[in-house]
This record gives sequence, C-alpha cells and structure tokens, in this order.
Amino acid sequence: MSTGNHEEFDVVVVGGGPGGSTLATLVAMRGHRVLILEKESFPRYQIGESLLPSTVHGICHLTGADEELAKAGFTVKRGGSFRWGVKPEPWTFSFSISQKTAGSTSYAYQVERMKFDKILLDNARRKGVEVREQCTVTGVVEDGGAVRGVTHADAAGNERQVLARYVVDASGNTSRLYKQVGGTREYSEFFRSLALFGYFEGGKRLPAPNSGNILSAAFGSGWFWYIPLSDTLTSVGAVVRREDAEKVQGDPETALMKLIDECPLIKDYLSNATRVTTGEYGKLRVRKDYSYNNTRFWKPGMVLIGDAACFVDPVFSSGVHLATYSALLAARSINSVLAGTVAEEAAFTEFETRYRREYSVFYEFLMSFYDMHVDESSYFWSAKKVTKSTHDELESFVELVAGISSAEFDLRDAESAALRLKKRSAEFADAVDELVRDNERSMTPLFKSSVVSQAMQQGSQEQTRALLGGDAGADAPIFTGGLVPSEDGLLWTAPQGD
Repeated sequence: MSTGNHEEFDVVVVGGGPGGSTLATLVAMRGHRVLILEKESFPRYQIGESLLPSTVHGICHLTGADEELAKAGFTVKRGGSFRWGVKPEPWTFSFSISQKTAGSTSYAYQVERMKFDKILLDNARRKGVEVREQCTVTGVVEDGGAVRGVTHADAAGNERQVLARYVVDASGNTSRLYKQVGGTREYSEFFRSLALFGYFEGGKRLPAPNSGNILSAAFGSGWFWYIPLSDTLTSVGAVVRREDAEKVQGDPETALMKLIDECPLIKDYLSNATRVTTGEYGKLRVRKDYSYNNTRFWKPGMVLIGDAACFVDPVFSSGVHLATYSALLAARSINSVLAGTVAEEAAFTEFETRYRREYSVFYEFLMSFYDMHVDESSYFWSAKKVTKSTHDELESFVELVAGISSAEFDLRDAESAALRLKKRSAEFADAVDELVRDNERSMTPLFKSSVVSQAMQQGSQEQTRALLGGDAGADAPIFTGGLVPSEDGLLWTAPQGD
C-alpha cells in the first residue's frame, strides 16, 4: 500500500548484506511483503570472505541460494590450516573428519564478497523481496514505545516514510539504528584489536587438497589471515593489539610490509606476490574495535541481526555465519508473530537466547584458541593468556553468558571461568599436538575436543535440518519453556508432547 511518500510493508530490512538478504528471503517465502533498503549499489566491497559449511549447506540451501553459489566458481574450502600453538609446524583440520559435516557437505567457500553478497541479494529479489538500492535510512518511526517503520532518503534524495510490522537492522558494524532498541554496545577487552589488510596477486597455495583453506599464522605481534579467493588472488590481513596501534599508523603500505617481515610463513607465501594497487582491492584498509555485543537485541517492532547486534573475531570465520544464523532465528520469530502462532515476547526471547548462546560459544571458543598459543616474549600473546587475566577482564565474559539456561555455561565467577577456559585451551592444544604427531592422518582428537565440538554443534544442526527437513528428527528446546523450529525451518513451534 502506498500514498505519496508513505508506504506500508510487513517487514522493512535495513541493509542488503548476507544477514539482511537472508532474513528478507525467509520472511518472503512465507508470503509476506518485504522491503530491503540498501544505502549502496551492489556489487560493493565488503570484508569477511571465508564461509562455514553451515552457511553454505544449511541456511543458503534453505533460501535456495546454494545452487547459484555452486555455479559461481568460488574457491572450495575443505578446512583450515594454522601456524598456531606450541608446535612450530603448521597443522590442518578438515571438515570431512567430523561426522556432523562429513560427506557431500564437507566444504565451504572462500568468496569475494562483492560477488557473494550480490548472489544472495538477487536471490531475495527472485523470492519476491522488493530491493531498493542507494536508499539511506535516516531514522525510525515509533508509536507507543514500539517501532513501526523507518524514514529514508531514496536514490533521488527524496525523503520518504515506510511503515511496517517489523524493522530489521542488518546494516552492519557501522549501524546508526542499533541504539533505537535501547541498551548499550559493549566492546570486548579481550579481543580489543586492529586489523590492517589488503590483497595480493600470485601468492603461494597450500598443497592439494588443502589449497583452498584459510591459513592463519600467529607471530610475535599478533596473527595473519591468508585467504585464497581464486587461483591467484589472496586476501591478507594482520591483526594486532590496539595498544600496538603505532604498527599500523603512518604509511599503510610500509606498515603492512613490516608486519609481513615479522611473520616468516606469510613472508614466504608472498615472496613472489605483488600487492593489488587498483580498484577496490587496491586499497589498504584498517578495521578497529570490531569485537562487541549489544546489551539488547530487540524491542517491540524492531530487531538487530548480524554485525548490528554483535561480532567476535575473524580468526575462525564466524562473521557471515553469525549474520545468516541470526537472520534465520529472527525470521522464524517474525514469521511466527505474523502468523499469530507465537506471542512476540516468546518469539523474540527465543531469538535472543539462541543468538546470544551462539555468540558466547564462539567467544569462549576463541578465547580458548588464543590461550593455546605460547609466546612468552610477545606482548600480544602474553596479554592473551587467560589465566594471567585480571578478574575485571573476564567479568564482561561472565556477564555475557550469565543466565543462559545451559549446563555448558554454568559460570559462578571469573576465576572458575579462567580455570575452565585454561582447561579447554589445554585440551585443544593437546589435540593439535596429537594431530601434528600423526602427520594429519587423523583429525579425530581435534573434533573430540569439547571446545571444537561445541562451536560446531548448532551450525551442523541447522545444516542437517535444512537438508532433511522433517526427516532430521525432533528438536529439543534449549531452555525450559522454549520453542523449537518447525519442520520447514521457517517458524517457531512448541516441542512435541507440549
């Protein structure tokens, strides 16, 4: 419905990235009228190029975008390779070793986000979503404490208003709207880092069949990512502590090359490479303060998903996973409320509880992963040792997971959290040592590590449900009185027997 500069939709999504396009598609698949307002024109540049199998084979299968992804020719990622931990040798894990990701779904992709994001946005269009690019959202419309729409400037600069039952903020880490749900954005002290990154042509590749793996290499000042986007193009980024900001200040070219010189493995892989200096890939970029979570994820009529709500750390490629997973959770909540089958409070309590649990799983997983690397002479790594952290440094983590109804998060105080994290990082490190000793013949010890299996659990469940539907079996609620996904994955429903 429209009248002059006034329109009405069921849902307005702010931002057309992976989270926004995924949610819009899943809501449109239920027959609702959905509008995406995107401030840029696609394709546009974005960082975050390494995907997880649950995104490709779970959520993208559910939205129907997986076939287009398969045709795109993206680099196949079969696992991850790391120079990380006590041992000097790089080690590799493969998705195929885990029973949860074995078989035909034991891979993901390394993607150029300009191409990947456009595939998802175009898929939303095909599923009936109305997409308007070059539209900048300027504020929200409220009525009685609830959000009921947005104001925006269209591509011609005209001020317009759109009313909707729900507004979804999927506008990323630079969101201007997230404050509208209330609460505050809390930044992590543990992951308080800077990233300096660029692109190279002609870099080396890992030996087959792992040539498409992301390579993460720890060094004295931090760690590098090395992502093979094609046979010749590589995304390379250095992560350092914010206290070492001087290492990325001044001329960015000089700064990046100095950091590369500090890391023998990455220096070797780039020995015959040249940095891309033209186009979007020719720019050297810095990202800072990228680890945070908001104390509220929703209010009546409005919900935050993806980086608008929270982000952890890039080391295990959780960014797009959290964005699309939160989109799925929020879409179920919106669809259930619009269908009149679940009350708003119950639907979005389910969304927020599950989203915070997944965020906290990766947060703890990554704290343990950082803690397993030993370099006592390095300021970066000595500062990351969990058992040397102060009580206050861990309090934000304790508060993050407090109140979640799961035995996995039964934390009583910061000291017990530190001891448990130390135990889990040691367990992970022992699994890596066994992996290296066995010369990669068996990755089973790594996947038996509780910190790994827990981080993979929810993603593999969503992947299985997307592929099998009702044949995947009944789900159990994650807290007393909680809900479970419907057979088609698009709604919340009461568990069987209730």
